[in-house]
Amino acid sequence: MPTSDSLKSARGPAWRRFRGIMRWMSFAAIASAAGAVWLVTRGELDVRVYIFIAAALGAGLSVLLAAALMTPVFISSGRDQGEETRGPCSAQGEKDE
Repeated sequence: MPTSDSLKSARGPAWRRFRGIMRWMSFAAIASAAGAVWLVTRGELDVRVYIFIAAALGAGLSVLLAAALMTPVFISSGRDQGEETRGPCSAQGEKDE
């Protein structure tokens, strides 16, 4: 059974990497929000301000949500955590082959 000290030391680099990826993705979200507002301005001449707000929030928050959900997957696959969690079902599958 791992101790709490070993878990804290293993979490540190993962959290730093997560925050670093999210920092870059926040810049991507700002860029996508700006792009969405730019596309809205090109399409229609009479556009109200709430359309700009909706386009910016929709594009920006979609990028941030996708990054927040996918970043832990990338981090865990980079650390090969799936290899440690083999259970009895995976052992049976290997015997059949």
